[in-house]
Amino acid sequence: MPVKIRLQRHGKKGKPFFWIVAADSRSKRDGKYLEKLGTYNPNVNPAEINLDVDGSVKWLQNGAQPTDTARAILSYKGVMLKKHLAEGVTKGALTEEQAEEKFKAWLDEKAKAVGNKETRLAEAKAKAKAKALEAEKAVNEARAAVPVEEAAPEATEEVVAETATEEAPAAVAEEATKEEE
Repeated sequence: MPVKIRLQRHGKKGKPFFWIVAADSRSKRDGKYLEKLGTYNPNVNPAEINLDVDGSVKWLQNGAQPTDTARAILSYKGVMLKKHLAEGVTKGALTEEQAEEKFKAWLDEKAKAVGNKETRLAEAKAKAKAKALEAEKAVNEARAAVPVEEAAPEATEEVVAETATEEAPAAVAEEATKEEE
């Protein structure tokens, strides 16, 4: 039975949410699966990925083939590296401790990179919010500079005059002009 590690779509229209599963390649996309390995949420930045690394490595060692997207996710989380290191241990090129040390170092570096991205995004969001606040303050100051009493009567007189001449008979128009004076 050929096994694939692939994404199974969940969520609602326009808001996808995926399960990362090991499934028979002949089953439907959202159909029966052998084991759920994790989740992938692309709706947040950076994308949220929860993955059982050891379970994924076990499936890969037993011959499961990941799809292109699943391979990218597995590589991002370090599953492909861990599988590579495990193969090195079985061939005798590395010891188990050396492989674990390399994997931990890679995880620390990856966590640092993701943390930097999150701080950059937070700073950009705060900067955009401050810029919007400054623009809003400028608009409010411009509104405060124009006296309200001067602007309001002129606008209402023009509106009353336009509606009176367009829609009302001549008698109503004369009453409107008398009221304006």
